[in-house]
Amino acid sequence: MTRRIIAIGDIHGCHQEFSELLTLLQLKPADRLILLGDLVNRGPDSIKVIELAQEHNAIALLGNHEARLLKAYRRQDPSGLRANDLLTYRKMRPKDWQYLEGMKLTHKEPELDTVFVHGGFLPKGSWKKQPLEVVTRIQSIDKDGIPRKRREAPDALPWADFWKGPPFVIYGHTPRSEVYKRDWSIGLDTACAMGGKLTAYILPEKHIIQVYAHQRYFP
Repeated sequence: MTRRIIAIGDIHGCHQEFSELLTLLQLKPADRLILLGDLVNRGPDSIKVIELAQEHNAIALLGNHEARLLKAYRRQDPSGLRANDLLTYRKMRPKDWQYLEGMKLTHKEPELDTVFVHGGFLPKGSWKKQPLEVVTRIQSIDKDGIPRKRREAPDALPWADFWKGPPFVIYGHTPRSEVYKRDWSIGLDTACAMGGKLTAYILPEKHIIQVYAHQRYFP
């Protein structure tokens, strides 16, 4: 039996869409499921998403939303959280916090020379040594080579446009209406919580499966 590597973009609490996508994928015991971070916030039920991830033995990567919640949890001070984050924070149980604490920044599949990450990488220097703030938050790179969020530098180009590999990078974080394909990367955040789609990318066949959002949960 050929083992499939299946990456899923930002779920953001959309548990019904996540469940539907898992049903379509028809996971086998040999498959490896990799969630690209931002499992939580914005959608209707982050806790159910975490439970589904655990039920299917998923490798879950740290997104900026998990990092933000963990920062508040470690300080025991949620006062700086956004309203939507706070809704999740108040529902989290000890075992849910433990799950977030166990999330990795990156995951590599050596036989495919492919790296999975939430946000992305700067093109200079080793991808292995880039800090949490870069790999969970980068969307664009400005003219000075500084990693930015799109809203901070609307004229800056996506980081993926600069990434020449290897390795090939599969990432989420930057919501778009369609997957963002480049020679050495693919972006899978198709804005499910904003009324878009939830996307899975299957290796080695490079096949895409998507489900549509039931509604727009987040403006």
